[in-house]
Amino acid sequence: MNTKTERVILHIDMNNCYAAIECKLNPELKGKCIAVAGNQEERHGIILAKNELAKGFNVQTGEPIWQAKKKCPGLIIIPPHYEEYLKHSKAARKIYSDYTDKIEPFGIDECWIDITGYWRGGKQADGKVIADEIRERVKSELGITVSIGVSFNKIFAKLGSDMKKPDATTVITSEGRDCFKEKVFPLDVGELLYVGRATKKKLNQKGIFTIGELAQTSVLNLQSWLGKWGQYLWVYANGLDITPVETEGNKPLVKSVSNGTTSYRNLENDNDVKIITFALAESIASRLRTIHSKCETVSVSIKNKQLYSYSRQKKLHIPTDDAYEIAEIALSLYKESYNWAAGNPIRAISICVSELNDTYANYQTSIFESTDKSKKQENLNKTVDHLREKYGYSCIRRAIVISDNIGANSAHPSTYSSFGRLVECETFA
Repeated sequence: MNTKTERVILHIDMNNCYAAIECKLNPELKGKCIAVAGNQEERHGIILAKNELAKGFNVQTGEPIWQAKKKCPGLIIIPPHYEEYLKHSKAARKIYSDYTDKIEPFGIDECWIDITGYWRGGKQADGKVIADEIRERVKSELGITVSIGVSFNKIFAKLGSDMKKPDATTVITSEGRDCFKEKVFPLDVGELLYVGRATKKKLNQKGIFTIGELAQTSVLNLQSWLGKWGQYLWVYANGLDITPVETEGNKPLVKSVSNGTTSYRNLENDNDVKIITFALAESIASRLRTIHSKCETVSVSIKNKQLYSYSRQKKLHIPTDDAYEIAEIALSLYKESYNWAAGNPIRAISICVSELNDTYANYQTSIFESTDKSKKQENLNKTVDHLREKYGYSCIRRAIVISDNIGANSAHPSTYSSFGRLVECETFA
């Protein structure tokens, strides 16, 4: 007899988080179609969140403001107030902490929590009962609603929270091991976590349209089509994911660091691209040194005015945390991938570094690499980091990134030029 305790994992998703909080802060907005959106004048005019009324007009997250207003002429646009969203996110996690210390954020408005071992009445607490209790507490204490998925793994818990909104609990159980198939297998394959638009398109081309069809496809075929992700998706579709929920406060290892910008004006030539590339690389390199890591892979993504994207990556022989090296590699990738002759200016650029190694790890040096030169560069980088830590990030900058006059006078510490603001992010293992 198998006496192993079944995991009880909840995925909690704040419904229309940004829009819901804005309506709570401004009661006059209730009953009206609203959307939270970026600054249209700064080329960030896309919908970040919308309320249920706006959703009824098919307003979509990520679409341009003008397009959303065409669907919903009375749509009220609200600028984002991130400090309020963070405050509500922390308050919600405080509620979750009454049930477990295994709390893993998945963005500002979502969390997994593992309540396995949370006992009530001398036995494992029922997942649905706890989920309903948390929903009521969030509604009562924070004035917003959440949807919760309850399952035996993280993937299906996330799937459950998406199945019914707003303010609902959905249970996907494993009793009998095949019980989950009735709910999960008929769903569109794009509903599965980590199946994005590109992956969904590839799967559809192979005749795979549902999660059930994905689950029943040969792993070898999936690997040949999608690489290692093919195996992961097969595991997820079959309910075999055993990834643990991280304990609150335990930050997972950084897997990559990326930085990108949507420019205030179009990038028209190589020099424009060079300026913004060095700005991005400088920020990434600084972050790498902060986390004591060097990267082995550099990738570049470019989006033109028509919103077509181009991506390239390169594996390095020697890991680096130096901005100049990262920028030079990124520029070489850009020149390989982009053709100005097509007449489309560039709208956005992002750089991502991955396959991170500990700074102190041993690696094979090249016979052409000058140890003295590398040591001098390392000392220079340390000096720059020290100056920025003491006097602010903008106290010292490369000449190339202040060659634009507007950018030289910018008051924003992370704005190197008039082209755009830098948005740094990390992904974790």
